[in-house]
Amino acid sequence: MSDSHFILEAGFDEAGRGPLAGPVCAAAVILPSDFPVEILNDSKKLTEKKRLAAESVIKEKACYGIALVDHTTIDEINILEASMLAMKNAFEELMNKFPEWCRLQELADFNQIKLIGITDGTRCPDVPIECRCEPKADGKYPCVMAASILAKTCRDRLMLEMDKKYPEYGYAKHKGYPTKAHREVCHKLGPSPIQRLTFNY
Repeated sequence: MSDSHFILEAGFDEAGRGPLAGPVCAAAVILPSDFPVEILNDSKKLTEKKRLAAESVIKEKACYGIALVDHTTIDEINILEASMLAMKNAFEELMNKFPEWCRLQELADFNQIKLIGITDGTRCPDVPIECRCEPKADGKYPCVMAASILAKTCRDRLMLEMDKKYPEYGYAKHKGYPTKAHREVCHKLGPSPIQRLTFNY
C-alpha cells in the first residue's frame, strides 16, 4: 500500500469574525471515507434545520475539535489572531481524539497517517501539519464545509444562551452581527458584557 493511502485531510473554518459581540468559534474536522457528503455545504447556505442535522452526523462519524476564543481575547490580540488561535486550539482537541478515532475506523497505525490541513480564508493556523489556505474553501471541500457547520452551530448555540442572559441585546436574532438593531441598542444601553470593545459598534 502506498503512502497516498494514508493521507487524510483536516478542514478548518471559523464562525464569528464579523460580529460586534461574543466569541469567535473554530472547528477542525476529518471526515471518514464513507461520510455522506451530500448533506454538507457552506454553513451559511444551509437552513438552520439542515445545519443541525448535518452537525449531528458530523459529530457521530467524524474526528473533530471545536474551540472558542472570547471577546476579551479578541480585543487583546485582534480578530484575525483570535481566529487563528481558535483554529489551533480546535486542532489540538481533534488530535486528542485522533488515535482512538483511527482505531474505530480500522485505519492504519495513526502514526503512519499524514494529515494535510485545508483552511478557509487567506491564512493558515499555527499547526504542526502541512496546511494550505484557500478563499471560499468552505464551499469546495467537504471537510471544510463540515468545519464551518460545527463552528457556526456551536457559536449560534452559545449566542442563544447569551440572549437569555442579556435579553435586551437581541442576540437570538442577530447573534451579535452588526445589524442596525444591534448598533442601536448598544448606543442606547451601552456595550453589553460580551461586547468587542475594539470593534466600531
